[in-house]
Amino acid sequence: MNNDTKTEPGVAVLVAALGGMFLAMLDQTIVGTALPRIVAELGGGELYTWVVTAYLLTSTVTVPLYGRLSDQHGRKPLLLIGMVVFVVGSALCGVAQDMVQLIAFRALQGLGAGALLPLSLALVMEMFPPGSPRGARTQGALGGVMGLTYLAGPFLGGLFTDHASWRWAFYVNVPLGALVIAVVALRLPRRAGTGGGGRPDYAGIAVFTVAITALLLGLTEKGLDGHTWVDLPVAGPILLALAALVVFVVVERRAANPIMPMHLFGVRTYTLVNVTSFCTAFCMYAGVVFLPRYFQEALGADATESGLRIYPMMLAMVAGSAIMGSLMSRTRVYKPWLVAAPFLLVAGTLLCLGLTAHTGGLALAVWMALIGLGMGPMLSGLTVAVQQSVPPAYIGTASANLTFFRQIGGSVALAVGGTLYTSTLAEQAPLHGLPAAHAAASAAVIPSLGVAGALVALVALIAMPGRRLEVPAVQQSKVEASFAS
Repeated sequence: MNNDTKTEPGVAVLVAALGGMFLAMLDQTIVGTALPRIVAELGGGELYTWVVTAYLLTSTVTVPLYGRLSDQHGRKPLLLIGMVVFVVGSALCGVAQDMVQLIAFRALQGLGAGALLPLSLALVMEMFPPGSPRGARTQGALGGVMGLTYLAGPFLGGLFTDHASWRWAFYVNVPLGALVIAVVALRLPRRAGTGGGGRPDYAGIAVFTVAITALLLGLTEKGLDGHTWVDLPVAGPILLALAALVVFVVVERRAANPIMPMHLFGVRTYTLVNVTSFCTAFCMYAGVVFLPRYFQEALGADATESGLRIYPMMLAMVAGSAIMGSLMSRTRVYKPWLVAAPFLLVAGTLLCLGLTAHTGGLALAVWMALIGLGMGPMLSGLTVAVQQSVPPAYIGTASANLTFFRQIGGSVALAVGGTLYTSTLAEQAPLHGLPAAHAAASAAVIPSLGVAGALVALVALIAMPGRRLEVPAVQQSKVEASFAS
């Protein structure tokens, strides 16, 4: 077989992975800047938050399901199912005529989105293991794409809203998604699952859905004005979620084919990496969500401009991920570089204590760059660490759970940060006016979330065992045989 033929499947894997990641992560952020215009056109302002919550709910619940099923039945069919559902949901969102329709179609879109990111990461791990010559660098490049799409979303959403129509925030997924589907269907090799089949874990799926639905509902209610943590709409769903999670653990320990195998949490690296993923989401969301709000509310920037102003953090995140990939490739270790990252996160977010309505652009660019350089290694390095901590049969599950804990961490961060932002705004607005009050709220939220998340992540990373990157011989031979055929 000639070299050109051998490289084609590798290119297909990268196109499928990068395309799937781009679609999934872009859609998490692109809609936010379009929401005010959506409400103005469709009405239903009281349903504002549900446009985001419906998508977040279904995409979060399905992430572990896709990951485990792909281990059992192969990545390709599950990735195709997720992409088709996502593209159909996106097209329907674009033609929605009222808020109820939009919320329903966003939920459908989320059902497909749950497959895109974790299965993309798993595919790259199988094709380019981190211990191989190209593996760590490829993982670093993927982390860079994650950072790029997280922060390109608000800019593109603002651009479409200001110069075209909010509907293009959804329509843009259709041609991109169709292209990725064609590549996956025609060029991606089919590999059999390695985790076994058997009866699906229906009980686990049901209890897990109840638990995560209740948790996200409670956190969403907390983000609404006027609700405290002890109010029934907030405390009730969260307590139900905690009770359901206890039941879920019991169910999973007894299930023959659990969707979230509990024995993996007995692996110290696996558990600590997921704790780190949860905590560093606080740092990421502090920047991704609250800095654009600072630009718009305190400085008076429009949606498009706020997306541009956050580019120092985006570019630094891409650079940090690429540097992490290069360091892992050269040294064949990941722990020392991961441990260094929280120090940058603490420095960058702590400096944001100085945010005012008159903060210089250069100073803020440096602060954002520090945050980005700290987040970049977390995007690529944690993926390598969690995939190296489990047997090959659980790579999809590990990738999915890493994504799952990051999304849950982000939801908790938004609820906590939203509460602090609102209370600071109410306190400062009568004294100093709205622009200064929004700056003060940003100066309170960003350091609080960022420093807390980074310090807990630092403790978890220090406690994580150090190990060298490995390429399991059996796994590598299977991969090479599969992708060369």
